[in-house]
Amino acid sequence: MDQGHYDKLQRVYLGSPTNDYYRPTILIEDGRARIEIQAAKHLHHAAFAVHGSHYFKLLDDSAFFAANSLVEDVFVLTASFTVQFMRPVAEGPMVGTGRVTNRSKRLLWAESELHDAEGRLLATGSGTFMPSRVPLNADIGYA
Repeated sequence: MDQGHYDKLQRVYLGSPTNDYYRPTILIEDGRARIEIQAAKHLHHAAFAVHGSHYFKLLDDSAFFAANSLVEDVFVLTASFTVQFMRPVAEGPMVGTGRVTNRSKRLLWAESELHDAEGRLLATGSGTFMPSRVPLNADIGYA
């Protein structure tokens, strides 16, 4: 794949309305993706730590874009995803890194890890992804 494909995928991600809330950074490479957001009080549950749904988002998104980095014609879809939570975090950067571990004609498998500023493992995830019928084009921000 080429850098132009990765740059376009990064624009798709950053242009997604949900990311107006998170204000992430993203880096996509061949079979890999890295996404970072800031943990803060507005992401907390009642016990003063980041809610697990935000963990899921970083894990799924980083694995998803690692997978889509290998598919140049269509958007991929998450077919399944599993999360394992290790520890809570309340503030500071949360970094999700995803990588493709296997690929067949119709499925891609990817794993992801979520770390805090000190490099401590917060959670892991793994999922399967499949090509959709949604073309990668300007309609979804792939331009």
